[in-house]
Amino acid sequence: MNIFEAIREDHDIQRALLDKLVKTSGDSKERDSLFKDLKNELKIHADAEERHYYKPLIDSDMMQDKARHGIAEHHEIDELVEKLEETDYDSSAWLKTAKDLKHKVEHHLEDEEHKFFQLSGKVLSEKQKLDLAAAYSKYMSSHR
Repeated sequence: MNIFEAIREDHDIQRALLDKLVKTSGDSKERDSLFKDLKNELKIHADAEERHYYKPLIDSDMMQDKARHGIAEHHEIDELVEKLEETDYDSSAWLKTAKDLKHKVEHHLEDEEHKFFQLSGKVLSEKQKLDLAAAYSKYMSSHR
């Protein structure tokens, strides 16, 4: 498995959690459980991705701005998660913010999969792609 396949697997987990989350209602155990799972998944994914995907790309002139943009989007996602933490589950504002989060995360995932992956595929060697995937996967499994 290369780094792109490893990241894409986690993107699919995030998409599924977001789809389920925005279909929940009120102050329910299901909403609480899904939100906690999503919050954890987003955090460890961002940490692993920044260490084992973006960091190696920062040194590349072609990828430096893209890597910084991706990291900046992680921070925007963190801010939406914090806003959800500060809002009551049964508030109408909670669902609106959850939908904003879903939109932001999906935009970020699309950027990575359809722009970043192609460009970084030209920068990283095949060995780097495999080594980064191993380090990324090890980090993810030790933090889940």
